Amino acid sequence: MRALVVTHEETSRPGFVGDRLVERGVELHVHVMVPDTSRPAEFQPLPSDDFDALVVTGSYFSVYEDAIKPWIGAELDLIRRSHERGTPVLGICFGGQALAAALGGSVDLSPETEIGWYRISPPDGVELPISAGPWMEWHHDRFHLPDGAEMLASTETCPQLFRMGRSVGTQFHPEISVELASEWLREASDDYLASVGIVREEVLAEIARNEAANRRNCFDLVDWFLDDVAKS
Repeated sequence: MRALVVTHEETSRPGFVGDRLVERGVELHVHVMVPDTSRPAEFQPLPSDDFDALVVTGSYFSVYEDAIKPWIGAELDLIRRSHERGTPVLGICFGGQALAAALGGSVDLSPETEIGWYRISPPDGVELPISAGPWMEWHHDRFHLPDGAEMLASTETCPQLFRMGRSVGTQFHPEISVELASEWLREASDDYLASVGIVREEVLAEIARNEAANRRNCFDLVDWFLDDVAKS
């Protein structure tokens, strides 16, 4: 099985999601859209869509941001084509938002920024197919589901997990690890971190405490995606 992994910066790697896919025998082809985040309009054209699965990771950018207009349309088209022909798609945070937008939903500014560890809850009558967490959140935007999508979980602020056919979108970050978070925090300015109340050392300590459980939960999510969603 060959999977195209669309990342948006060097630091938006698939982390534990990628680790589990490889363990399950999936061959990953990682494509970085924006090699230099100081030049967000300068991008690497997407490769051909000859693959068996598509994974779209997080990003510093917003789906609706003017700075990424030169390439976000092509990415949404890729997601839409993949979904329509039945290729399994997994979207993570920005990737979940892009998936929702590509399939007819929308993305806007979240009424509340969620940064930290949150538990997710299914709607009444819906069985949650993965752990309730806690899962790591780091987002300022939120997605609104397209018609026909199934809401599987949310927080009090916004949707967190949805499925539409063989496509799944998350708002949380199942891929997070201390290593990956350290890279994110090195890239973040002191002014930004202060504006959202983040202290680097405290965030890393909290991720370290949750890392082992998150790895197990992430692996279970990937297994569900491969064994139930992709094979449906």
